[in-house]
Amino acid sequence: MSPLPAGYRIVDVAESRKDEFLEVDRLAFAFDTTPETDALVPLTLTWDRTVAVESPDGALAAVHASFEFQLPVPGATIACSGLTWVGARPDQRRRGLLHAMIDTHFERSLARGEPVSALFAAEHAIYGRFGYGSACDDVRLKLGRGAALRDVPGSADLTVRFDTVDVDRHTPVVDAVHRAAGVGRPGWITRDTPDHQRRALADPPAWRDGGEPLRIVTVLDEDGSARAYATFRRKENWGDGGPAGIVRVREAAAVDAAAAHRLWSFLLDLDLMATVESPMLPADDPLLLLLVDQRGARPRLTDNVWVRLLDLPVALAGRSYSAPLDVVLDVTDTRLPANAGRWRLTTGERGADGAWSASVARTDDDADLVVDVRELGAAYLGGRSVAAQAAAGLVLERTAGAVQAVAAAFAWPVAPLCSWVF
Repeated sequence: MSPLPAGYRIVDVAESRKDEFLEVDRLAFAFDTTPETDALVPLTLTWDRTVAVESPDGALAAVHASFEFQLPVPGATIACSGLTWVGARPDQRRRGLLHAMIDTHFERSLARGEPVSALFAAEHAIYGRFGYGSACDDVRLKLGRGAALRDVPGSADLTVRFDTVDVDRHTPVVDAVHRAAGVGRPGWITRDTPDHQRRALADPPAWRDGGEPLRIVTVLDEDGSARAYATFRRKENWGDGGPAGIVRVREAAAVDAAAAHRLWSFLLDLDLMATVESPMLPADDPLLLLLVDQRGARPRLTDNVWVRLLDLPVALAGRSYSAPLDVVLDVTDTRLPANAGRWRLTTGERGADGAWSASVARTDDDADLVVDVRELGAAYLGGRSVAAQAAAGLVLERTAGAVQAVAAAFAWPVAPLCSWVF
């Protein structure tokens, strides 16, 4: 455990200290809120997973929390501790508080039986030094109205319904489609608590930036069942040549290609709008392939979810692999020494889904590959290439062919993504 300065201590934060906890968060992230906004946005914290560093005078100096998740990984799901709400007061920085909080988070996550942790990084440079690896990118598009899409059979048979978001009425629809749309996609964490589900549709006026109330479009089949949705808002704008409004899509999900085509055909043809801004999309999202002019969509890559292996053998054995593998990994992990050393990863029989399960055990055999836990976390969801890591000098090959074998086995045919920031 990283030492704290004299007089500082790790404390559990009870709900009675909620206002103190939230004040540290506001000071750390430089924002403010109002009682009106807070009343409309569910607080997703669970108080048995909410922690702080208390200063010698008894005030909270830094805070963090975690969520209990099931993280989809290649071929399976695994218990995951979602690190969140990490921040320190500006006058308490550079004292080692974050190091102590991360060590506490690791210790408690392992005690709860969570072999993996995940997060969204407010700043890209922070979490690599704690062993988190950037596990995938998301793609964001800026599309012109009327951007052409290739045809998809069945799209024209679907209908759309346009509504203003009603949290009570639309939460079950959004949750059901979101779950169905993410089946088989690594990283696609579902929202499993009522507060998380309702927060996804929260729409306080302070969040609208001059736009309209949050709208929702659902794509329906002939039986009236929802097969896609998008939440979005339009912002009125006028230029010299006429209407130049902006559609900002908060979230979009579809269960198949026909539903995705119908959804985006609607979003790309709204009156008085000139630009459509997409939400976070996976690198293999159908929209990218359906666009006739993908270059015109000005795609932008941004790091998505980050992953940290806490219990390395359990985590590596908890996912499937795309190719058979028998390899010895020499792993470095400066923060969790139990992960360090040589591990043999051996795949077993091929399953009905075409992938291989694996076992992981300590070994004294010579290493085939030398790798830091950060790079294993980055490759864990199948969205980063171990071969690319090796080409960058981040993975060392000791046995010829080991990089290619590991890269092929760790890769996955579905691009990972977490569709919402937690």
